[in-house]
Amino acid sequence: MKRRYVIADVFTDKPFLGNPVAVVLDAQGMSTESMQQIAIEFGYSETTFVLPPDDAANTARVRIFTPSREIPFAGHPNVGTAYVLANQAQLNGKTLPETLLFEELAGLVPVRLVKDNGTVVGAELLAPEALSCRSEVSAQKIAACLSLDVEHIRTEMHMPLVASVGLPFLIVELASHEALRQCVPNLQGFRATLPLDGAVSIYAYTQESEPDMHCDLAARMFTARMTEDPATGSAAAALTSLLATLHAKSSLSLHIRQGVDMGRASSLYAHYDASSGKPAIRVGGKSVITMEGTFSL
Repeated sequence: MKRRYVIADVFTDKPFLGNPVAVVLDAQGMSTESMQQIAIEFGYSETTFVLPPDDAANTARVRIFTPSREIPFAGHPNVGTAYVLANQAQLNGKTLPETLLFEELAGLVPVRLVKDNGTVVGAELLAPEALSCRSEVSAQKIAACLSLDVEHIRTEMHMPLVASVGLPFLIVELASHEALRQCVPNLQGFRATLPLDGAVSIYAYTQESEPDMHCDLAARMFTARMTEDPATGSAAAALTSLLATLHAKSSLSLHIRQGVDMGRASSLYAHYDASSGKPAIRVGGKSVITMEGTFSL
């Protein structure tokens, strides 16, 4: 049976930048083992599989796989999948609702389509969970993970800690852009520290401003596979919520740049709003389709 797939670059409007995601459109009847094998074959940080929803009121059931495991939620796969489904609908002369509802392991994830002059150009998701903060890690351990000196790790605002709004990350603030550029994941350091409270990856950021960056924060994310992620929406959402909480702000909006040092510049826009009492954490950006095709399974 032939299965269709579309590849989109997420958190960018330029092909071959941002974070690629493979979206398998005809996933009904595929086994978990087959999905994992396909994710390994694509080799992207995540591959999504679109299935009919369990509840007809929702848009789709979406399963998300890295090359090593299925995960309950992620940022750029949701944004990219929503964009691809909207693009497919347009090609078929159909119109999707403004907000798509994806059934995922983490729960129901609303994803709002972003339009420019009536054309869908991206999407913005609502994180499925409120912020949870878990274990802290010493600056020495984080420095070993990232091949840095301990003085490159900032701890004045918060210790390196595991935080999540649906998918946990070990979040660390660095002292400068230069420290961020110098990061190199170290396998021994990772194995001594991770996994921890569900986190298997490190999300490093700096608030140091550079005139040519045109953003609020710069970030990089490294996985236990010793790979780098060009854009990490779920981590950006967790960080935005964490900073808003630490600064006791009821709202906070951040433009985060990621992937610059690996040649896949990405722009993520994250928003935290607790003005109504219950925090809402959103992250979104633009997307562009680069490839599509079929495979037999």
